[in-house]
Amino acid sequence: MARGKPVRWHVGVFLAPALLVYTAIMIIPLFGTLNLSLFNKAGDLRVFVGLQNFVTLFGDPRWSGAFWNALGNNFWFFVIHMLVQNPIGILLAALLSSPRLRMAAFYRTAIFVPTILSFVIVGFVWKLILSPIWGIAPGMLDWVGLKGLFAPWLGKAEYALTALALVSVWQFVGIPMMLIYAALLSIPDDVIEAAEMDGVTGWSQFWKIKLPLILPSIGIISILTFVGNFNAFDLIYVAQGALAGPDFATDILGTFLYRTFFGFQLQLGDPYMGSAIATAMFGIILIGVCVYLFGIQTRLRRYQF
Repeated sequence: MARGKPVRWHVGVFLAPALLVYTAIMIIPLFGTLNLSLFNKAGDLRVFVGLQNFVTLFGDPRWSGAFWNALGNNFWFFVIHMLVQNPIGILLAALLSSPRLRMAAFYRTAIFVPTILSFVIVGFVWKLILSPIWGIAPGMLDWVGLKGLFAPWLGKAEYALTALALVSVWQFVGIPMMLIYAALLSIPDDVIEAAEMDGVTGWSQFWKIKLPLILPSIGIISILTFVGNFNAFDLIYVAQGALAGPDFATDILGTFLYRTFFGFQLQLGDPYMGSAIATAMFGIILIGVCVYLFGIQTRLRRYQF
């Protein structure tokens, strides 16, 4: 017992500063933002307006159109990641976890490398690649006989957001791949051997045995994708600027918040409405996380060992 006390004391020594740092950089700014969203400016004074900023954001035509457009774009951005990035990540993990695959470590590294690249580099490089003037995309499509499919995707409102979402998928597909890969490796060998004895091998084994066992990991990846996408900002800003062109077709909540809070070009910054947008983003993410934790995760626990 005497030896246990110093261990607990050392844990407390490291935990207390960590909690203080977390409070300083997360909790205090969060409550400061929530508090600021309840105020507005009247002349040179700051006055309490309660929920009026949210009424303006959701109902005033000057604000609601931009907000609902950004929210809809954000939802589409998330859907593409869920339907493209995560299934590809699961497929790659299944392939790379095969003991028969040679150079699996090289493939894992190559696929994961884009995730460590800066958003600035990724956005700038892909903007060059997709450029109809000096990009290499038209030449590559022409080389395979598909030049007729090329279009200035980043310059057309109907394609721009989808194109940027796919660029984001290319950059971050390594994260779900690695998480699912780790989950597949954690499956006990006894389960795999029992399945093989019953004649369940190959892709049949993956669908019937492995996939149900990694559903909790897929759920975690899904909620991380949701949180990350509804906090997205960098790639859109780098590729399309704060105005998220063309004609706000790539505007998401992050870029809408940036323009509102800090101002851009002729638009003056409004920290009160900006805080209301940030609070709305926080509420959306909180609702999504709660739905997962209390609605979905409880159903997935049955698959855990």
